[in-house]
Amino acid sequence: MTAQQTNLPALYAELHKYGQSQEYERAIKTANKILHEFPKETAAFQCKIVCLVKSDKFNDALTVLHKSKEFSSELKFEKAYCEYRLNRTQEALATLRTVENPDYRIKELLAQVLYRLEEYSECYELYRDLIKNSEDDFDEERETNLSAVLASLQLWDEQNMDDPGLKEVSYELCYNMACYLIGKNDLVGAEKKLRKAEALCKKSFDDDPDITEDEIEEELAIIRVQLAYVLQKQGKNEESLQMYNQVLKNKPSDAGLTAVASNNIVTLNKDQNVFDSKKKMKVATADNLKHKLTSRQRKSISVNQCLLHFYTNQGEQCRQLASKLKEQYPDIDVPVLIDAAQLMKEKQTDKAIALLQDYAKDHPSKSLSIKLVMVQLYLNQGLVYPACDVLKSLGDVQYKPGIISALVTLYMNQEDNESASEVLEKSVAWYTSNQPKSKTLTLLMRSNADFQLKNGNPQKAAKMLEELRKKDPGDHRTLAKLISAYSQFDQAKAKAISKDLPSVEDIAGNVDVDSLEASFSTLGPKYMKKAQKGENTQPSPAPASSEMIIQKAKRKKKRKGKLPKNYNPDAVLDPERWIPRRERSYYRGKRKDKKKDIGKGTQGATASAMDMFDASKGASGGGSGSEASSPRPGTASTASPQPSTAASTLPAQGPRQQKPAQAQKKKKKKGGGKW
Repeated sequence: MTAQQTNLPALYAELHKYGQSQEYERAIKTANKILHEFPKETAAFQCKIVCLVKSDKFNDALTVLHKSKEFSSELKFEKAYCEYRLNRTQEALATLRTVENPDYRIKELLAQVLYRLEEYSECYELYRDLIKNSEDDFDEERETNLSAVLASLQLWDEQNMDDPGLKEVSYELCYNMACYLIGKNDLVGAEKKLRKAEALCKKSFDDDPDITEDEIEEELAIIRVQLAYVLQKQGKNEESLQMYNQVLKNKPSDAGLTAVASNNIVTLNKDQNVFDSKKKMKVATADNLKHKLTSRQRKSISVNQCLLHFYTNQGEQCRQLASKLKEQYPDIDVPVLIDAAQLMKEKQTDKAIALLQDYAKDHPSKSLSIKLVMVQLYLNQGLVYPACDVLKSLGDVQYKPGIISALVTLYMNQEDNESASEVLEKSVAWYTSNQPKSKTLTLLMRSNADFQLKNGNPQKAAKMLEELRKKDPGDHRTLAKLISAYSQFDQAKAKAISKDLPSVEDIAGNVDVDSLEASFSTLGPKYMKKAQKGENTQPSPAPASSEMIIQKAKRKKKRKGKLPKNYNPDAVLDPERWIPRRERSYYRGKRKDKKKDIGKGTQGATASAMDMFDASKGASGGGSGSEASSPRPGTASTASPQPSTAASTLPAQGPRQQKPAQAQKKKKKKGGGKW
């Protein structure tokens, strides 16, 4: 045995000692010594890679692995783990797929990689297999991860998953099951689970004196943000906004959590608090969030950013981001709608409609929502017939009751009864051939019959009513409408089928007349017959079967009218005595005493002339302390409203209004000089 071979156990002992004391730098140096003297020592090489991983030197570890390819085939787990930590997720998946007989470590890492790649179905099956076939101290962690995958399948992939019945022994499990209930749209149940998770989280740190309050708040942050989201979905916006702001105030270290909370605050602000929304959106779109958020979360944030540009009148940025989103997410139509809305804001209606038409043509699966928006745009422009043509191009969707109702209403608004009738007839024909047992068919046939009767087409109405009568021969209302229809063009047929109507005795056979009369006597007013002179005022006795009480009419004494004391019966009464004095034909107004103004003002001037030239007095004759009144608004005419000018608000002059007295001109002096 050589000296070098004798030194190898000592080097391994030294390596083991540094590893136990977590002195990874010294351990790496010792491993390098071993590999320098013994290049084929696999254990030393593996220890070196592990020490690099423990020191978070993942790039260095991968560099060493790539240089030493003879060891890389045996260290695929370490290589895949370094790639996973460096967010090279696809490379990590490719490395793990090359393992022929994966052990539990490989499967655990593969499940983590699949979860990050959002391959939730395979990840779910992998965790179920691990839980079923493993027995160690990590069962609770595996169940927690399984519940997270289950929630993602329900929430993001929208798969209807069954509850596996996991025991909620930790706040992480309780939180994941709350997310599962959110995917089930059970917001009340999710709120209860989240409040329970919050209580469990606080309780789990009660026995640990080394945990600070800030660390507890850090753990509670994700639960509270999710709880705020549930409250927001329930319409409790104020409580939700307060909770979001409280979490952000504590400055959580999780950048993804901060981004989600900031984005949700932007959705609560909508078109208000734009300055705050801009700051929050800047946080939600930071560069370090690519691997912190799911694809659905990133998509929602990008759409909200585009909407924020729209609301803040940043048209160019809005169009650029909308174009980018259309390329990045071709499966959603929201970017196209935002782009069209921006064009409408810029009064480019034709371009907006052309954009929607092209998108509907290229994406038939998304054409329904796009075409409905086109209908709205046409109606906003007053183009009813183009809107109807778009509705009729919806395929089988045009036979939905709501679409049929919209078409009939639009055509009736244009007084186009023929087109409305055609819509109803085609709808009845479609349901007859495609859904003959549908209740909608019966409803449409009744509506069509009523429409034809109302618009003077009794033959078409009779045809529909005959079909309805075949379906329900005992429907007397259908029979009555059918008789009404036939009576307009075939009275013999109407008379023949009228024999099928039930008799009056059959219709009123179950009616209790006495109870009906009694109900009217107790609820309605009691009418009394006024007694005539010479007649017996005693009421006749009511029949024994009736409960009505006939009261004796009371006579009212007439009061004699009072006359004035100076009343002269021989005088002729004034026929205008009921009209106010100022409105009578012979009223000439009150005489003015001209003598009372003598001695006031300049010689020969009257008070009215003085007032006219007195600037301190207003035109209305009010005092100098009164405020100017605002002009009375003009009334709208029956024609289209026109903007009123300033002159139109002034009151019109009356026919008796006098022109102001002209001031006397001063006599011009002879040889008058210039100014």
